[in-house]
Amino acid sequence: MTFLQELLIALVQGITEFLPISSSGHLILIPKLTDFPDQGPLIDVAVHVGSLLAIILYFRKDVMGLARGGFASVGLAKDDAQRRLFWFVVIGTIPAVALGLFLKLGGYLEGFRSTQLVATNLIVFGILLGLADRFGKETKAYEDMTLRDAILVGLAQAMALIPGTSRSGATMTAARALGYQRVESARFSFLLAIPAVAGAGLLAAFDLADATAQMQQDAIVAGILTFFTALATMVFLMNFLKKASMLVFVIYRVALGAALLAFL
Repeated sequence: MTFLQELLIALVQGITEFLPISSSGHLILIPKLTDFPDQGPLIDVAVHVGSLLAIILYFRKDVMGLARGGFASVGLAKDDAQRRLFWFVVIGTIPAVALGLFLKLGGYLEGFRSTQLVATNLIVFGILLGLADRFGKETKAYEDMTLRDAILVGLAQAMALIPGTSRSGATMTAARALGYQRVESARFSFLLAIPAVAGAGLLAAFDLADATAQMQQDAIVAGILTFFTALATMVFLMNFLKKASMLVFVIYRVALGAALLAFL
């Protein structure tokens, strides 16, 4: 990979990971719309880990709270509220981890790298996002999370393993449909991403250990570049959602999906 391709992948991942427009779908489109070769799922996971580090830095206070909840779960601290939220994040992560392992061990991930699949999911899940954001109430905050809500948002996150769906888009759609405020929907979506992406990164680390030195270097550079892009995007999105709806993202998804289908 050239540095230009690494930079392009990092920019695309860093921007699209947190906006509800599907980062994996856009990453798949890069080799199809440019002269660059397909970077492969290993690089895709590496840049997702770069995004993960940006989440941890931006939401460091929430992450520390979840850590206290984890310690409280084993009797090393006393914080019932954080313990409850910690377990809701864990429970919400299980569907994505289970489905991800099934797809990886079954060798199905490569079969998802289809432009038509990406285009269709951009449209379908974009419309669902628009409906949930338009008609969903704004009465709940992250601290109001219940077991039922955690499971439903977790199931939505599992759906996002299919490119074009968008992990942040699917989880925010579910959260908005359940009555969570826009900013709070994004907050829980990003915190829910931490264990899921960390798990995918751990699996990729084993593959990366067996990769060539050049592939390892490409993954590290792309991940670092993604971290800075993702951090800037997260700051923008959290401020944007305080003042505006998700309509612009819905329009973008539907327009891009329709253009891709027309191109095909």
